[in-house]
Amino acid sequence: MATDFEKPNGLAFAPDERLLYVADTGATHRKDGPRHIRRFTVGEDGATLSGGEVFATCESGLFDGFRVDVHGNLWTSAGACVHCYGPDGVLLGKIEVPEVVAHVCFGGPKRNRLFICATTSLYAIYLNTQGAPRLARR
Repeated sequence: MATDFEKPNGLAFAPDERLLYVADTGATHRKDGPRHIRRFTVGEDGATLSGGEVFATCESGLFDGFRVDVHGNLWTSAGACVHCYGPDGVLLGKIEVPEVVAHVCFGGPKRNRLFICATTSLYAIYLNTQGAPRLARR
């Protein structure tokens, strides 16, 4: 569907599954390699992509694991922080963590708890949002 990545590493869909976000961590293999998340539009057929513009660039560390909330905000690992980006790609805020963050996931009965997997620890924080539910397949 897309072949112009150096090191694709992490993906998530928008709540309506019309957008696909994919991280490229090419900087792990090349000093000036990519360290960004790209956004694609998913075709009506569910099998084609268009777009692929850079949605966000990681200035410190790399984006790795990420999830989307019910409002379309993207929550991602980014070095020793979790970054939250609005659907327009604007950085809304950061959650600082005392070690490098690898992945995040929403959980709990209300999906309003963000679990943060770091180098040697697991952290959790309650948020004023919920993780996007998976859509039922037809």
